Amino acid sequence: MGKKRIVKKGGEGEGRSGATGSARSPKRKVDIGKVYVEATFNNTKMSLTDTSGNVLVWSSSGSLGFSGAKKGTPFAAAKVGELVGDKAVQMGVKEVSVVISGIGAGRESSVRAFSTKGIQISNIKDVTPVPHNGPRARKARRV
Repeated sequence: MGKKRIVKKGGEGEGRSGATGSARSPKRKVDIGKVYVEATFNNTKMSLTDTSGNVLVWSSSGSLGFSGAKKGTPFAAAKVGELVGDKAVQMGVKEVSVVISGIGAGRESSVRAFSTKGIQISNIKDVTPVPHNGPRARKARRV
């Protein structure tokens, strides 16, 4: 049945503001950051870090409520870019460098949506792993 909750009237409990207070006033003020975009066929993940690599904000199309094949769409990636861009503006980020990994559909649209928030993008780097030769192919099938 669970615990019974006691509701107190008056000034008690006003000290903590819950989730809404953290969204209005971020803890850290950062001027320069890095944005990492991982665009796979099934999802798009985006994270904002400071210059030393500590993650400040992250989001993915799955965490925004998109499910199944819709997670890999450019529209879902654009929503991820807008959300991370909004949070970056609240933190006071002025300039970022972007690192893109993966070959999914959302690699360009997420960066475009992020740049619409008025943050200067200094450079874009693609670190998608490219196979050269790879493992040995299977033998030919005999029928």
